[in-house]
Amino acid sequence: MTSEEIIAFKTNLKQAGLHIISDRIDVTKAAMDSAQEAANSEGKSSAGDKYETGRAMGHLEKDMYARQLAETMKELGRLQEVKADVIYTTVQTGAFVQCEEQSFFIAAGLGKQLIDGRPIFFLSPYTPLAKLLLHKKAGDNFLFNKVNTVILDVF
Repeated sequence: MTSEEIIAFKTNLKQAGLHIISDRIDVTKAAMDSAQEAANSEGKSSAGDKYETGRAMGHLEKDMYARQLAETMKELGRLQEVKADVIYTTVQTGAFVQCEEQSFFIAAGLGKQLIDGRPIFFLSPYTPLAKLLLHKKAGDNFLFNKVNTVILDVF
């Protein structure tokens, strides 16, 4: 690939990641709103404890979604800082790592994603695997889950 193709490819990965995170934010906000609405609409019944329990459960659910939203927003911020227009020679945040069996984009923890029909693992730079890959270059190998893997390319 040429430098321009590499930068376009990484920019595409970053944009796909931003889109995925944006979708997650929308879904989480909707779930928060739904949980709040459920808590607010919990009607008084003759069994007062049931009413209070229903409201409390709704608030707990909303709080859970609020924590998820906060984590997703952090992930969005980290991904926005990734420099897709830099071609790296060693593994670091913003690098794409091509191995024999897998491909990794060290940017955000989004798991395995299909990008243009190609499976790519989006790794947070804080994951054990990303830390293991840190500072490695093409030709280096690493052992993960008892499997020795060779890095074919880094950019």
